[in-house]
Amino acid sequence: MPTAHNAAKKGEIAGTVLLPGDPLRAKFIAENYLDRPRCFNTVRNMLGFTGSYRGKEISVMGGGMGIPSVSIYSYELFHHYAVENIIRIGSAGGLQEDIELKDIVIAMGACTDSNYAYQYELPGSFAPIADFGLLEKAVQSARERGTVPRVGNVVSSDIFYNQFTDVNRKWASMGVLCVEMEAAALYMNAIAAGKRALAILSISDHLFREGELSAEERQNGFTEMMEIALNTALKID
Repeated sequence: MPTAHNAAKKGEIAGTVLLPGDPLRAKFIAENYLDRPRCFNTVRNMLGFTGSYRGKEISVMGGGMGIPSVSIYSYELFHHYAVENIIRIGSAGGLQEDIELKDIVIAMGACTDSNYAYQYELPGSFAPIADFGLLEKAVQSARERGTVPRVGNVVSSDIFYNQFTDVNRKWASMGVLCVEMEAAALYMNAIAAGKRALAILSISDHLFREGELSAEERQNGFTEMMEIALNTALKID
């Protein structure tokens, strides 16, 4: 400590970290939800803050876009900063017809087209899944505020602009709820480290229908998802 990507010193990051992709979303959460937030990282503008939420110390930090980025930040948080729980809070594109903009999806599992798991040298395909304790707490937190979350499989893709235009329909045909770009690597890093991870997602657009949220709405408008994640963090012993 610090690492090449994180300027925090020992003890500056809480045991539970909320990890949005957008560092400005991390800043928004710190300024609007945390008491006495303290900035612990500005390296590469990947902002990180620690503060108090209803009396509990919580950190929030940007994780970037895609598996390479989130894998670096989550690995360092787990291995260098003794973080025990990471809750990803991010945007996703809906795949099922009954998924609407701003719906909350809690990722029980994360399919992927990434080769990230090759490093574990497993004799087959690994299925990245969330920590059930965190998942259970998130569902409870959502229901307590009157939200009905969708819980199920998501897909973490390495490709945003895919030349195979029917790829998302194939994932949808297998019941996958939405597509994003980070959860699978986060889950693998957590499992390999003996730590806990969960992805809570808000639908920002739909792959098969018109309509999408603006960049500003994605940055600042996901308050329902943010509050579910914060209240989930409160339930962690």
